[in-house]
Amino acid sequence: MFTVRASEIREYIEAFVVAVVLALFIITFVAQSFLVQGSSMEPSLTDGQRLMVDKLSFRFRDPAIGDIIVFQYPTDPRRRFIKRVMGLPGDEILIKEGQLFVNGHRLVEEYINGPTYGAYTRDYGPVVVPADSYFVLGDNRRNSDDSRYPDVSFVPRGLIVGRALLLYWPVVEAGVVRVPDELRDL
Repeated sequence: MFTVRASEIREYIEAFVVAVVLALFIITFVAQSFLVQGSSMEPSLTDGQRLMVDKLSFRFRDPAIGDIIVFQYPTDPRRRFIKRVMGLPGDEILIKEGQLFVNGHRLVEEYINGPTYGAYTRDYGPVVVPADSYFVLGDNRRNSDDSRYPDVSFVPRGLIVGRALLLYWPVVEAGVVRVPDELRDL
């Protein structure tokens, strides 16, 4: 007959509590899973993919142009959006004839799905990104609710959850989420 002693039960309970506390710590401060919903980041990310979001690195460095970030939707902080950082605090953003200009330099964006237009008109800006905020765009510029629209506008630093780090589902597409080469030196 199998008997369980009180000390063994206590040991199991302690191990379970430690595991739960450790998991909560990791989800709160280190990394968290995120499900891509919609087509706004195509072709870079597609609907149904799962990512690991790094919540730690932005505690030590600022977001950079090209980083894909997850942030709380400004008008409903319970929702999470995923977009690419395209303007830093103090940058001047201009969209002219389908081309994105940052600080007067036209960006060559071979990774996007279609030209970039303004929210309600063909052109957008020029606008200056406010202090402690970021200008974000989806890679599918024809189907993305992003900084061009007043409901998102500039994303305050405090609403940024973290940086997309690792694509883990589907497994055949797994890998590190990278900044496109043309954005690395900006």
